[in-house]
Amino acid sequence: MPAKSAPNKSESAKKRVRQTKKITVKNRAVKSLIKNLSKKVESDVINKDAIASKISLNKVTKVIDKARSKGVIRRNTAARKVSQLTKRVNSLAQSGAA
Repeated sequence: MPAKSAPNKSESAKKRVRQTKKITVKNRAVKSLIKNLSKKVESDVINKDAIASKISLNKVTKVIDKARSKGVIRRNTAARKVSQLTKRVNSLAQSGAA
């Protein structure tokens, strides 16, 4: 008995495949940017540079919020990332003031 051939894909299914590829590339780029900016904040905190860490925090927060609004990352994930980074930057400011 011959093997079954794959069913023909509809035009809309082919279009969804093309769209998914484009969206996946964009989402990966945004997630990578978030990771890189987060690492920048972390390195500023480790180097005890309060001003640079606050500037970096503002940049990463903006990117995270935009990614959240576009649906790249989930709401709680965005809130958690911002919260953790803010906590680290604030601990640097408190240790410097004390």
